[in-house]
Amino acid sequence: MISLYVISVCVKWNFKLNNRNWEKLEYKYLFGPVPSRRLGISLGVDLVPLKYCTLDCVYCEVGKTTNLIIKREELVPFEEVIRELDHFLGEKPKLDYITFSGSGEPTLHNKIGKIIKHIKCNYPSYKLALLTNSTLMSNELLREELQQLDLILPSLDAASQDIFEKINRPHENLIIQDIIDGLVLFNENFSGKMWLEIFLLPGINDTDDEIIKLKEAAEKIIPDKVQLNSLDRPGTEKNIHKLSGKRFAEIAAIMEPLPVEIISKFVVSNISGGYNRNVEELILTMITRRPCTIEDLSAITGLKPAEISKYTGSLLDNGKAGVKDMERGRFFYLLPDNISE
Repeated sequence: MISLYVISVCVKWNFKLNNRNWEKLEYKYLFGPVPSRRLGISLGVDLVPLKYCTLDCVYCEVGKTTNLIIKREELVPFEEVIRELDHFLGEKPKLDYITFSGSGEPTLHNKIGKIIKHIKCNYPSYKLALLTNSTLMSNELLREELQQLDLILPSLDAASQDIFEKINRPHENLIIQDIIDGLVLFNENFSGKMWLEIFLLPGINDTDDEIIKLKEAAEKIIPDKVQLNSLDRPGTEKNIHKLSGKRFAEIAAIMEPLPVEIISKFVVSNISGGYNRNVEELILTMITRRPCTIEDLSAITGLKPAEISKYTGSLLDNGKAGVKDMERGRFFYLLPDNISE
């Protein structure tokens, strides 16, 4: 059998010949542009190694947290992130957003404010977004650093400590009320948009009692939208499931008059500008030969795990790939109907 190493070298060489954009795979801290369910064509900025986070959520598609921390540090080199941004944005690419997201919680990087300022000063035409789990919003300095964002997408999956611990499995020093209070204080002075995401899990945080508490928290935070989400693809734990459409509708009704939308399902086929079909074909080639984890595919292609997950997610949504949990992790494989004779 041909080794993964040999396959990766051959595929990389051929891919480079046929795609002049292969150079972007050399970036260590940028990924994409990729199609996002909420942000259109987005350039990702990944400021933390895989997987440094303040939470270890049961539903996380990136995988289990390996470094559960809350101390803000320069987790990846600030100067290298700036160099990559200058190189990429110097070509004036067409983007809907530059988005801070990726392998863990981006606000753990203690220079995210300086990076935001650099982009705003040197590339003011681009809109900036942040995907955050909200856990560090009690930090006054961080709240000030994020004020120049155009859009913040914080998550809030619980309004009571026991449910917070059950779903998000937080660092031991995190208190849900402090997080809610931090979001309230942040949004009092924020001139951009805030879309508050609530990830719903049947039997855990979808009870009327918890939904009412979440509604009360959202009424204090005053986001521009409340976005209800649930599981579309396999998460970290096997025993969690997707919320039913009926329950989604019931919860949306409880949330009224807050501006609520359901974002649970996303189909990538209508977004083409940032979706590289050559990358999809490369991934399909690899999982045809043998099942691969996101980490395997990342090592082979040079793409960030967060970017790989966009492509594997699309393959799952479109019925081209399946997924199976095994001892070493979550493996993606080609479904039989897509195997060529």
